[in-house]
Amino acid sequence: MSTHIGAAPGQIAPTVLLPGDPMRAKWIAETFLDDATCYTEVRGMYGYTGSWQGRPVSVQGSGMGQPSMAIYVNELFREYDVEQIVRVGSCGALTEKLAVRDVVIASGACTDSAMNRLRFHGLDYAAVADFGLLRSAYDAAVAREDVTTHVGLVFSGDSFYSPRVELVKPLVDHGVLAVEMEACGLYTLAASYGRKALAICTVSDHVVTGEETTAAEREQTFGAMVEIALTAAFASEDQA
Repeated sequence: MSTHIGAAPGQIAPTVLLPGDPMRAKWIAETFLDDATCYTEVRGMYGYTGSWQGRPVSVQGSGMGQPSMAIYVNELFREYDVEQIVRVGSCGALTEKLAVRDVVIASGACTDSAMNRLRFHGLDYAAVADFGLLRSAYDAAVAREDVTTHVGLVFSGDSFYSPRVELVKPLVDHGVLAVEMEACGLYTLAASYGRKALAICTVSDHVVTGEETTAAEREQTFGAMVEIALTAAFASEDQA
């Protein structure tokens, strides 16, 4: 039983969806999983296990930002032997190539966080997605007609309200599509444990146009992203 999750051994499935918002975790479990049961409410960070198309899957809230996410990911990999984690979150579009409600599959993640620099003694580590999950997610996404999907780099920022937003422009000039707060840390931790990870995000806000969704919409209306994540996770598992 881990410190911050507190689930008993065997309560968490090998495949985990990881939203930052615990209420999104609750909504995903109630909307997409059969026979979902809550295995944790520690610190209000809900976790559920159920099944999707007969396959066991868990969904675990992780909070905002890489430090919070890293607590849950470390415990999922180390204490519960989770094999693959797919982040299902929101992101802000940094380019007019994207629109609100588009889906972004993060092939890799840049960051201003010091977490990787501390881990690698000042070296810059390229944090990238598991290719099998990435390929399966792309295949699942392009098969749908109800969502526009982009594959590319995201920026995992440490500050939601950055005092230097102009610093993002060089990243956009080099192909970064969107900003979020967790993917870089997730990819690094998956690599360190020899496990699989992918971040799939729905555009909730547009930095360029100012368009945004409501808190309720971010919590409960990003279903296409969840279905892509579930399809990808088990397609990748079958191919392994």
